[in-house]
Amino acid sequence: MNKKRRFKAGSGAVAKTAALALVLLATACSGGNKAVEGPVTSAGTDTPVTTSIPETPKPLPYKASLTGIAMEKEAKARPIAVMINNFAAARPQSGLTNADVIYEVLAEGGITRLIAIFQSTEAIADTVGPVRSIRPYLIDIGESFGSVLAHAGGSTDGYAILQRQKKPYLDEISNAGGSFWRSKERKAPHNLYTSLEKLREGADQKGYKTDVTVPTYTFAEKGSSETGVPATSIAITFMMQNYKVGYEYDAASGQYKRSIGDKPHIDMNNDQQLSASNLVVLGANHKTLDNEGRLSVDLERGGSAILFQQGKAVEADWVRAPDGMIRIVKNGTELPFVPGKTFFHIVPNKPTFAEHVTWVQN
Repeated sequence: MNKKRRFKAGSGAVAKTAALALVLLATACSGGNKAVEGPVTSAGTDTPVTTSIPETPKPLPYKASLTGIAMEKEAKARPIAVMINNFAAARPQSGLTNADVIYEVLAEGGITRLIAIFQSTEAIADTVGPVRSIRPYLIDIGESFGSVLAHAGGSTDGYAILQRQKKPYLDEISNAGGSFWRSKERKAPHNLYTSLEKLREGADQKGYKTDVTVPTYTFAEKGSSETGVPATSIAITFMMQNYKVGYEYDAASGQYKRSIGDKPHIDMNNDQQLSASNLVVLGANHKTLDNEGRLSVDLERGGSAILFQQGKAVEADWVRAPDGMIRIVKNGTELPFVPGKTFFHIVPNKPTFAEHVTWVQN
């Protein structure tokens, strides 16, 4: 029964077979991975037997800082934060399956925007977008990763921060038009695209630093779910029904598969449904600034959070750590993520944080 809970806080042959078994045993004890050849024959035949005992694969030597996934080569690239259009006409977007971390947060008018953080992917030529404008709190999120910020336009106060504080940014309108292109398959403003290859080239041309310290999350194979309660079907609401987000947990893969507006959320590059190993929902104070509906979002104060992983929900808190990262804690200790991608969702504290998150436990 499903329960829905709203979150509130023959002998010759035998002899020959036995001889073969003894040889195999001796080989296994020697620890080698060498073929056994020679006088040993298969039962009832004169055909030499060749067998092999596979070696245990060696673990990969590196782990990605933002996903904890093992890698053959160390991922040293500076993160890039791309502001992704999440308007209905901009979906399906491209390149999101390559992001290590994705933030979803409200923009004006009740729509949401995605901040995709790319660091460990090697698919740098893949299309990314559509790209959209930036706001001060989006700068804050992207900068917490040490990212170069990629966007198209911005609010007046957003531009003031970028320019006066000399942030590393690539803006299609003001300083990096060559790093972007327009697609003829969609209407503006939902047709602006880029790639990590173009963005990295643009960052190099501007002399932005490449030797930055990439922040690292805490990871554990079992994560933090031992303290959680079952939660396999999750609904997150922002303001508009068109931006209702859903996740279904797939136990076989350990992934939460994402939908938006009651439809699977797909990456147009590969037709794959977006998914993540960890989901975080956190509550923050939102304030409307002007008649255009522009917002300020308090990303310093901390507050309530819930971490979903391995089919369970863990009630927790979020804090702004000394390194600038938003981290999820319980009883003062950071909760580890399961290795894999993580999606964050910032919802308003009003009317209440609890009213923005529900889940079904099976």
